Amino acid sequence: MPWKETCAMEEREAFLLAWWSGEFTMSSLCRRFEISRPTGYKWMQRGEALGRQGLVDWSRAPKNHPNATPAAQVAAIVTLKRRHPTWGPVTISDWLKRERVDSTWPAVSTTAEILKRHGLVKSRRRVRHVPPHTQPFASISRPNDVWSADFKGQFRLGDTRLCYPLTISDNYSRYLLCCKGLARPEGSPTRAALEAVFRQYGLPKAIRTDNGPPFASMAMGGLSALAVWLLKLGVWPERIAPGQPQQNGRHERMHRTLKAATAAPPRANLNAQQRAFNHFRHEYNDERPHRSLGSGQRPSDLYRPSPRPFPERLPAIAYPDDFAVRKVRVEGHMKWHGYEIFVSKTLAHEAVGLKPLEHDRWEVYFADLPLGILDARLGKILRPRAT
Repeated sequence: MPWKETCAMEEREAFLLAWWSGEFTMSSLCRRFEISRPTGYKWMQRGEALGRQGLVDWSRAPKNHPNATPAAQVAAIVTLKRRHPTWGPVTISDWLKRERVDSTWPAVSTTAEILKRHGLVKSRRRVRHVPPHTQPFASISRPNDVWSADFKGQFRLGDTRLCYPLTISDNYSRYLLCCKGLARPEGSPTRAALEAVFRQYGLPKAIRTDNGPPFASMAMGGLSALAVWLLKLGVWPERIAPGQPQQNGRHERMHRTLKAATAAPPRANLNAQQRAFNHFRHEYNDERPHRSLGSGQRPSDLYRPSPRPFPERLPAIAYPDDFAVRKVRVEGHMKWHGYEIFVSKTLAHEAVGLKPLEHDRWEVYFADLPLGILDARLGKILRPRAT
C-alpha cells in the first residue's frame, strides 16, 4: 500500500517515532500506516542505520549497466569525431568497424547518441528534397565511365583574393580526382587542371557538368572551347538540365562535405587553402568510409585509373565516308555550295561533318555531337529545339 498523500517524509518519520516508542508491534503499526510489513521493516532498518537521511527515496537506476558502451569505446568515438569534425555517426561507425576489427562496435544509433551526449552534433532542420529528374545520361558500371566536374562556390581568402575550387570526381567510386583552388573560373586554367588529371588518371568516357562557363556556352551545340577540346580527346561532355543540380547529386553531396571541412575559416592565401584541399582530398579518398559504396568502403578501394591514356597530340576527328567535311573559318563560317554558312566561332579551324538527309538538308556534326540541321533553302543551320 502507498503512503498517504500528505507527505511521505512526515509519514515515515511518524512511523519511525512510533516504532521507537516501543508501544506498537510491527504488524499493528503497519496496519495503522496502511503499509506492508516488508515496507515497514525496510524503513525501520534504514532509519536506524542512517537516521532521517535514510528515509529519503533512493534512486531506482541500476548501479551497473551490462549493455552500456565501454568507456574506451566511447573515448575512441569522441576522439575520432574531434579529429574529423565533418564525419557523422554513420561514417564514424563504418571507420571503426573497418579499422578496429578487434572490437564489436555499437550500432550507428548508439554512436549518434554518444556524440549527442558529448555535444558534438548539431540538430539540422529537415529539408524536403525534390525527386530527381530523369535524363538519358551515360550508364555508370565501372570507374571512369562518367566523371563530374564543377566549381564549388567561390569565397574570399585571408588576403582578400577570391578562390574558385575546381572539383572533379569519379561517379562510380566517388573518388575525388581533383580539388584545385583557382584564381579564376576560366577556360585556360580549367583546361590545365583537367590535363593534369588526365595525365595522372587517364581519360573518362564522359564528364558531367552544369551549363555555365567554361564548360558550356551559348554557341551552337552549347560548345565552349573546353568542350571542343574534350570532344577531340574522345570525352563526351554531358550537361545537366538548367537549374537541376540534383542530376549531379553525388558531386553536390561531396561539395557540402568539402565546404564544411575547408571553407571556414578561409586560409591566409591560395597556397595555404590548397594545402587544406589536399588534406581533405586524402581524407575523403583514403580514410573516410562511404556508406553509399557498401560495407563502409572508401573511394580508393574501388577506383582504378582509366586504360585510355592522355595523348601527347590531339587525334584528328574522323567522319564516316558518306559525310561531307567542311572546315570552319576563323570568323565562324564554312563554305557550302558557294555560300557562306555561319556555324560557330568556337569551332574556328575545326572540321565539321555533314550527314545527308534530303536533297537540300544535312545534319551537321562536330565529332559525335549533332549541332543542327543545315537547310540549303534558308541558307543557315537550324538548331535543335530544347526539350
